[in-house]
Amino acid sequence: MKIDVILSNEETSYIIKNMYPLYLHDLAEIHGILPNQHGIFEDDETRTLAEQYDIQNIWFENPKELFPYYVTVDGIPAGFCLIASGKYVLKEVDYYVNETFILRPFRNKGISQEAVIRVLDKHRGRWMLDTSSEDINSHAQLFWSGIILAYTGGIYQIEKRVVHDMPRLVFKFHNQ
Repeated sequence: MKIDVILSNEETSYIIKNMYPLYLHDLAEIHGILPNQHGIFEDDETRTLAEQYDIQNIWFENPKELFPYYVTVDGIPAGFCLIASGKYVLKEVDYYVNETFILRPFRNKGISQEAVIRVLDKHRGRWMLDTSSEDINSHAQLFWSGIILAYTGGIYQIEKRVVHDMPRLVFKFHNQ
């Protein structure tokens, strides 16, 4: 099994955009979100998947501060990891893991762990990521706790706090 982590651009942006509605569908289960009146997991104004694609354009228009990676397994798109920096992160950090997603056929095979580590290794500095602190999201909490523990050798901070009006488990660490 060959895993690749590729920095996307405007030309390959459709790969992440194709997977994004599936990511939002997975999040809906965790957060109890329903689709809008148009059947889209997005704000009420978004009527089509094409419009939802346009919302994602910011990731491909700011290559010095936003890093949209997609993951392939044996050449097949398997997921994505969106990394923010610069004006898109808190001043106390250099990089933020904004969103990470692996398609269901590729889960529980070590692919996501390998992909996340490769992405982290591409950028050096002060990192932050967060996940829901609610009990329904225990799988993601264990996933991130395990990766960060192994990646940092146990040198990281973890706290519970409210981020964007939601209870979150926040991880901070360095990989200088």
